[in-house]
Amino acid sequence: MMSFTNPVGSGTLWFHNLATAEGTPVAYDPQARAFLPMPPFCANRVIIGCNWIAPEEGAFCRACAMTALAPDPDIPNAIDYWAETEAAKRWVIDNLGRWHWFRPEDPGTRPTFHMLADGNTLAAMGHGDGVVTMSVSEADPVVRISRREALDEPYRTLIGHMRHEIAHMLWWRLSLREDFLNAFREMFGDERIDYTTSLENHYHQGPPVGWEQAYITSYASAHPHEDWAETAASLLHLTDITDSFVASGLVSPEMPSHGWDPYAEPDTELLVHVASAIVMRVNHINRSMGLSDVYPYVLSETAHRKLAFVHDWLRRGAQGR
Repeated sequence: MMSFTNPVGSGTLWFHNLATAEGTPVAYDPQARAFLPMPPFCANRVIIGCNWIAPEEGAFCRACAMTALAPDPDIPNAIDYWAETEAAKRWVIDNLGRWHWFRPEDPGTRPTFHMLADGNTLAAMGHGDGVVTMSVSEADPVVRISRREALDEPYRTLIGHMRHEIAHMLWWRLSLREDFLNAFREMFGDERIDYTTSLENHYHQGPPVGWEQAYITSYASAHPHEDWAETAASLLHLTDITDSFVASGLVSPEMPSHGWDPYAEPDTELLVHVASAIVMRVNHINRSMGLSDVYPYVLSETAHRKLAFVHDWLRRGAQGR
């Protein structure tokens, strides 16, 4: 994620800012990729702290307009959790905008979001026909950690889960192209095998022996759809970690040039090489504070090939190239 210039003074603004250090209200313009000091602001600014601009007074911003269902405000903490979930969504939507997804130049369908809170029943998460369903209760760290441990996952965050579920939607968009489907099946396998049965087998029997040689995560081995989503999420992790590293003014000897833009890099091998070097160092720093690794995955040769496949299609797919 980029850092941003203060439009009314000195200093840097960050993606989550609602105001400058001096207290001047600002809002993010995703089209210009810059902060502006004047309205119209998103209609959700007061309700959930959305810091994006709107097309007109009283309207929702580009990201909030994608949410068709909001959580029941009578459920405890639902609005606070919704605010955190929408913030994660804005981050991922803006990341994908660097590759032209969901911007005005993208002629395809936008995702629709159902943001649900866990009341008397758990809200199921997933994607179907362009609709991404998220449980905002994942914003509760206790809920998130308990689910991560129950599913034996090395990593689970709101941004990570948002990347995974939106990746399913991106597959759905790309699957309308026959050339994509043929190439996908050659790389990931035939997604037409029964999804429900595949997941049941995964949860009852576990991943196949030696899954690490072919998949980024054990969950990716459950079905080609999950392999795509886990690989796409991992590509977004690596690209945005590297972009945030560069935006913070940090340097690495592996970087090809000063001011290098990871989102503009067409060479997946170079991008992953730089990202891997960065995450190893950041992981080491995290360990000095007793924190989890920021990127806990080991990439096999097959995983590298899958990352290159996803990278190629996400960089060109939004505009049908």
